[in-house]
Amino acid sequence: MSRTFSESTVELAAIDYFRELGYSYLHGEVIAPDGPAPERAGWSDVILERRLRAALTRINPHLPIEAYEQAARRALVSSEPGLFQSNRAFHKALAGGVDVEYSTPDGRIKGDKCWLVDFDNPVRNDWLVVNQMTVVEGQTKRRPDIVVFINGIPLALFELKNPGDENATVKGAYNQLRTYINQVPRLFHTNELLVISDGAEARVGTITSGPERFAPWKTIDGSGLAADDRVKLQVLVLGVFEKQRLLDLIRNFLVFDVRETQLSKKLAGYHQFHAVNKALEATIRASRPKGDRRAGVVWHTPGSG
Repeated sequence: MSRTFSESTVELAAIDYFRELGYSYLHGEVIAPDGPAPERAGWSDVILERRLRAALTRINPHLPIEAYEQAARRALVSSEPGLFQSNRAFHKALAGGVDVEYSTPDGRIKGDKCWLVDFDNPVRNDWLVVNQMTVVEGQTKRRPDIVVFINGIPLALFELKNPGDENATVKGAYNQLRTYINQVPRLFHTNELLVISDGAEARVGTITSGPERFAPWKTIDGSGLAADDRVKLQVLVLGVFEKQRLLDLIRNFLVFDVRETQLSKKLAGYHQFHAVNKALEATIRASRPKGDRRAGVVWHTPGSG
């Protein structure tokens, strides 16, 4: 690949793919505590609180202010020991809603759900991609390449490498991510997806994925594999981060395995994601009053999940 390409080239290309999907874009320096339009009170703050609180009221208009405060605290503060436990607890609150209680006008205590994200109506959410956002934790300062926010919550992170440098590989990007996770874990308490790319290759995984578990995403809409000449990072961004697909992936295709000695967070592959959804569509269609009761068969090779 030409050495005229750089890490910045890959970063800007990824941002353009997000813009194609309808995400807003801001540079990290703009929303920094000392930036021209600050959205973070301190360098250790990773949740854009104003966006979060605005989304809570927009998505849950029937709830009182005290419910919003409870939900905001659940996103902002973790009481769980360790990153895995904290990440697992947050995912449960994100996918299933935050349990809240509030006083009714007649003095009763009522329980309800406050949703951090609207899974049914993507347009009601706040979609933002930010590059070069500096995060400080303790004495450590890190600046990830791209962070993806939904309603002010950092749910995905990209680490990119220079495609013109033969020593800059996806394995190097993976190692950089592990450094970030160890040194600025605050940024990963709410993380759902991690992406590594050197421009030529692009792979997606989770906070517990080893380098061999970061996998490519080979289709955009599930209609077939992307052509070999398509940029792999483009296919991954358009295939994974299309708004409705991303919400579906987060809510229904991420699981935490606590049965093994090595605790893990597992993400479905592109073939599993699309096969399950097509199987569900076929089953619903077949079971309708005028359906033929033939849902079909999902074929896969051994070991494919």
